[in-house]
Amino acid sequence: MTDQDSPITRCPRLGCDIAFSYCLKERDPLPCGRILACWENRLPVATLLKGRLSEEEWNKAFQEPLRDRLSTILDLAGKAKKK
Repeated sequence: MTDQDSPITRCPRLGCDIAFSYCLKERDPLPCGRILACWENRLPVATLLKGRLSEEEWNKAFQEPLRDRLSTILDLAGKAKKK
């Protein structure tokens, strides 16, 4: 799935519109920890992720505490600066 053909929703962490494809890889290689809450009413995201993630990856993706918005933005800015 590319960003061009990916559904879009408002991201509560970043405060902007984000493609589903980004949510799938937000914590490369893990999906965003909020992907279930953000997309469950639009896509069968739990079923999709259970087919893609091992049990260990699932637990790591959804049981670890999430970072706040500022930490996420600073991390993304640092990654963009390195490119």
